[in-house]
Amino acid sequence: MSEKIAVLGAGSWGSILANVLDGNGHDVRLWSYNPKQVEELNTQHTNSHYIKDFTFSPSLVAYSDLASALVDVDAILFVVPTKAVRAVAGQVSEILQKTGLQPQLIHASKGIEQKTYKRISQILAEEIPATNRKSVTVLSGPSHAEDVARKDITLITAASESPDAAKYTQKLFMTSYFRVYTNSDVIGVEIGAALKNIIALGAGALHGLGYGDNAKAALMTRGLAEISRLATSFGADPMTFIGLSGVGDVIVTATSSNSRNWRAGDELGRGEALDDVINHMGMVIEGLATTKAAYELSQERGVSMPITEAIYQVIYKGKDIRQAISDLMQREGRSEF
Repeated sequence: MSEKIAVLGAGSWGSILANVLDGNGHDVRLWSYNPKQVEELNTQHTNSHYIKDFTFSPSLVAYSDLASALVDVDAILFVVPTKAVRAVAGQVSEILQKTGLQPQLIHASKGIEQKTYKRISQILAEEIPATNRKSVTVLSGPSHAEDVARKDITLITAASESPDAAKYTQKLFMTSYFRVYTNSDVIGVEIGAALKNIIALGAGALHGLGYGDNAKAALMTRGLAEISRLATSFGADPMTFIGLSGVGDVIVTATSSNSRNWRAGDELGRGEALDDVINHMGMVIEGLATTKAAYELSQERGVSMPITEAIYQVIYKGKDIRQAISDLMQREGRSEF
């Protein structure tokens, strides 16, 4: 199977996924809004701001013009920051309406839209009419771009309400080192993917403060319980959270310095000011916006999320991190389940 695929977003994850698809023999068009980045990818086959010491396939072509990247595509993979999804999807929709194409839509972004609290598949479905697309599939799971770049073993999931669409995505990406499972729980996979970044912020902060493995294990375990509570209130399958986009994603994101959310939390724990962390990170820290959205959702839906609330208070209300931890630990005792 050789498909024409546009990958929208040339950050670390988008560019590496494009390279995986290219390696599988697909005709891949990698789009970026940054002409200098496109030139570097096409002439030097590097993406140095996002992936250090990695050479991309010479047959992978980058585009700065969106319409050119979408010519005759069979599938579109969105890997842009959450805050940009709606705008980019709107541009894609205009192009698809002119060309009459009806591609499969896939996304590998992780977040919840501010104010609307919409999941990314919902945004795509709203912005791109059903007449100009096939099904929407979510590609998610425990994966760092840096590890995929060096062909480390990686397992992720393709979730869609359409079994055929999930299988289609699975076939696109499967390699000897990149294994894809299928899943029907779109809600659970998307919420798990977004909210694990909150836990990564907290885990990084614990590391920066000097706490040990016990504290990090406690945070990840109870954080996953919070994610599950919120997601199941929307109808997600509780089993999703013992899978790749639940416990798997929390482990990989909350234990590794490859995670920009973990690094941001680590710097906050070491006493860095939030504005300074944001300014020198050089990439979007999805967990910051997701913390606000998740906290507001928990309040709206009456779901108990004390860890999320504590991180929200630190980031948005200036609460001292150590005081936030102390307040969490001194809450009234309760049953684990």
